[in-house]
Amino acid sequence: MITVHHLNNSRSQRILWLLEELGQDYEIKQYQRDAKTNLAPDSLKAIHPLGKSPVITDNGTTVAESGAIVEYLVRKYGRDKLMPPEDSPDFISYLHWLHYAEGSAMLPLMLALYTSRLGDAAAPLRPRIESEIQNHFGYMESALGTRNFFVGDHLTGADIQVTFVLEAAKSRGLLAHFRGLNGYLSRMQSREAYKRGIERGGKYDLG
Repeated sequence: MITVHHLNNSRSQRILWLLEELGQDYEIKQYQRDAKTNLAPDSLKAIHPLGKSPVITDNGTTVAESGAIVEYLVRKYGRDKLMPPEDSPDFISYLHWLHYAEGSAMLPLMLALYTSRLGDAAAPLRPRIESEIQNHFGYMESALGTRNFFVGDHLTGADIQVTFVLEAAKSRGLLAHFRGLNGYLSRMQSREAYKRGIERGGKYDLG
């Protein structure tokens, strides 16, 4: 049995969605953020030394990091779903978007979040952060174009990765000028598997 160590309002929600898309049985162990610091509880460190979410355990194997978890689950349980064949022209694009989401796209969002707590002290950094946000989201908007998915003509693990980034951006009011990304996000959130993941995971609010 797969166990998802699920922290409220976190990246682990995307793993619940993924497992619902795969039709895979799993159980959830819930963790709550500290009411004052908003950090994960120390009990997560018993599962993985970093004490971060998402983490899964699967028959004695522990896997951390969103991209690694998505790759592990899709390869082990995907049954040819949610990733293109490795000899397909789409495979490199799949790898790119799968890892771009956390490797590049989330960085300016996290910087914006942390510097927002510094007041005027962060003023010298804000123009560069805002420029990078426009750069990355403009890139995603252009790459998506009029397509329904980021890779090929059906949902892949890359879409599940990217969707969290867009949710985080929208929660901070940063998607207002990206019509294509807004439409894409609405389509992802309307999927039945996405809704089932929300129902099982509990309240989900990145704001």
